[in-house]
Amino acid sequence: MKDFISINSCSTEELNELIELSVELKKAYKAGERDLCLAGKNLVMLFEKPSLRTRISFHIAMTDLGGNPIYVKPSDIGGLVGEREPIKDMARVFSGYVHGIMARTFRHDTVLELAKWASVPVINALTDWSHPCQSMADVLTILEHTGRIEGVKIAFIGDGNNVARSLAFAAAKLGMKLTVASPAGYELDAGSIEKANAISSGCVEQMSDPKEAVSDADVIYTDTWVSMGQEEEKQKRIKEFEGFAVDSDLMAAAGADVKVMHCLPAYRGLEISDEVAEGVNSIIFDQAENRLHFQRALLKKLMS
Repeated sequence: MKDFISINSCSTEELNELIELSVELKKAYKAGERDLCLAGKNLVMLFEKPSLRTRISFHIAMTDLGGNPIYVKPSDIGGLVGEREPIKDMARVFSGYVHGIMARTFRHDTVLELAKWASVPVINALTDWSHPCQSMADVLTILEHTGRIEGVKIAFIGDGNNVARSLAFAAAKLGMKLTVASPAGYELDAGSIEKANAISSGCVEQMSDPKEAVSDADVIYTDTWVSMGQEEEKQKRIKEFEGFAVDSDLMAAAGADVKVMHCLPAYRGLEISDEVAEGVNSIIFDQAENRLHFQRALLKKLMS
C-alpha cells in the first residue's frame, strides 16, 4: 500500500487494518499518549480547494506524530496543480524534498498523475470523483455508534457525488448496505454502482424516494447540494432538491435510533435542518473529529 487514492483501490484487509489502527491511536490520543513515529518527516499539503476540516485535521495529525506539515495553496505554485509546470515534474521534485504528498484537488486525474510519478506516498484528500479519507472516518464513526460495520444500512440523501461514491465502495468492501436517494439527474453514476455491486452483490441501490430510503436505515447521511465550483447552479439545485432535506418530516419516516451524519460544511435549512443537526440522533461532530483519528492512522501506515 504505497498510496491512498480511492477506497476502491484498497483491499478489505487494508481498510480493516486502517480502522483498527484508528481505534488504537484514538484511544492513545485521548489518554494523552504520543506516538512520534513521523519525527523528522515532512508532508506537503497541496490545496486547490480551501477546507477547514481537511487542513486542520491533517496538520494536527502530522504534528502529533512528530512530523512537519507544509501547506501549499495555488498562489504558492502559480495556480492549480499542473498549470505552471507539469504534474510529473512537481511529483518528482516533491519526492526529493518530502516523505509524503497530500492533495485536495478539483480533478481526480491530478491525484492519479501525482501518484504515478511520485516515489513517496500520495494521499487523496478530496477530488471531484472521490473522498476516501472522509468515508473512512465515517466508517470509524459508524463502528463507534452502532458497535459494528458489517450489516449496517446507510441511506444517503441528496447528490450522488464524490462522498456517495466513496461510501458505495466502502459498503462493498466492508459488508455494509448503501441506498442513495436523489432527484432525477443527480443520481450516483451507474458505473460506480455496478463496480460496487460486482464486489458485493446488491450492496448499493439507487432510488428517488428519500422516505423509502430511510425507512430501515441505521444511518441517514447527507451532504451539501451545492459543492465548491457549483455556485452558479445554486438556485437551480435548491429547486430541484426540494423534498430531499433531512428534516423532522424525513426523520419521522426512519427508526427512532437512526444516526444522522453530514460531512460538513452544512447549510442548515437546505439539505439538513438545524433541529436535526443539533438533535439527539446527530453524530455529525463525532464524525468530524474522526477525520483526525483516521488520518493519523493513515499517515502512520504510509509514512512511518
